[in-house]
Amino acid sequence: MSTISSPALPEIPAWLRQSMAEVGPRWGTSVQAHVKQMVDGFTQVLRDAPKLGTVRRNLPYGTDPRQCVDVYFPQQPSDQPRPVLMFVHGGAFVEGEKDRTEEIYGNVLWYFARHGVIGVNVEFRLAPEHRYPSGTQDIAAAVAWVRRNAAELGADPNRIFLMGHSAGGAHAAHYAYDARFQPADGHGLAGLIVVSGRVRAENTPENPNASRVEAYYGKDPQVMEDGSAVNHVTPAVPPTMIAVAEYENPLIDVHCAELFHALARLRRRAPRFVWLAGHNHTSIVAHFNTAEEYLGRQVLEFMAAPT
Repeated sequence: MSTISSPALPEIPAWLRQSMAEVGPRWGTSVQAHVKQMVDGFTQVLRDAPKLGTVRRNLPYGTDPRQCVDVYFPQQPSDQPRPVLMFVHGGAFVEGEKDRTEEIYGNVLWYFARHGVIGVNVEFRLAPEHRYPSGTQDIAAAVAWVRRNAAELGADPNRIFLMGHSAGGAHAAHYAYDARFQPADGHGLAGLIVVSGRVRAENTPENPNASRVEAYYGKDPQVMEDGSAVNHVTPAVPPTMIAVAEYENPLIDVHCAELFHALARLRRRAPRFVWLAGHNHTSIVAHFNTAEEYLGRQVLEFMAAPT
């Protein structure tokens, strides 16, 4: 993975930092409104971000219109197969799309393409029309599509990394950890990056998105337990990195900490973990491809580390 010279990355401006500081401590009081506030703010900033490379859009991996991906290719040529970063967006299981705006979430894939990584932006089916385990099944199909088309994409099938945010983190981690949804030869991943992922499904009063969780999993506690990635930690799971924001949707950071503990106890070594100060559940991904690169660099280091 390499970086080429590029136009200057946009700074997160003072007005947006102030907005982050104001909504952060009260994030859980109005999650959807705060998500929109952050999406609108970062969309404005990211218009000045470099977009180096090419994109092939809406390539189908299944028959449903939402079963498609965008593939972001680096600008610089390479005579060697490239690593792949597959990104799965959030949306509380019932909404969201790979292009939330003209800038988000393409910003995540433009960032990695600039560093020599093929980016794959994954769309998936939504609840309530498509309930558990449809999201996991869609991720399984998308990973299989990348592996099947690796040569044509110029990708290394042995270096496919899966990154999921929020509900997308739930689907990505559940696929990566639950062998029932994987092909006979395993998950096919070099690593998993969980960013503010809902790795435990629950509908407690503390969860402002409880009704949306129920729209996907239903209300049966056993189904929620079955669909919770944290319950499927085994020696077979791929190397995992976890990142959370200082201000999260209530309990998401707690459940990610639970996953951290489960992995550390199993491996007798703590996984890579990032706690991003000042950020919230949305800005943790919306800030990719700005001048603030700490999380992006951590992901690149994770991808470059021996497995």
